Amino acid sequence: MAGEPENMTLVMLRGMDAKLDCVVDEMRDMKVRMTAVEMQIGTIDSRLDRIDGRLDRIERRFELVEAPQI
Repeated sequence: MAGEPENMTLVMLRGMDAKLDCVVDEMRDMKVRMTAVEMQIGTIDSRLDRIDGRLDRIERRFELVEAPQI
């Protein structure tokens, strides 16, 4: 006895559902990675701010003045 043929629409929808699950998983991974990058950029930014403050203090101590731009 031959089995009933599968509905092609259901087959295609199941395939699309599986692919969508993969996309959702990849997006979740990308969000986690992007958050880590944003945190690292924040850390770098705060370090640069501290370096800028230290450089300003050094310039004041040595009474360094920038030459006027022509």
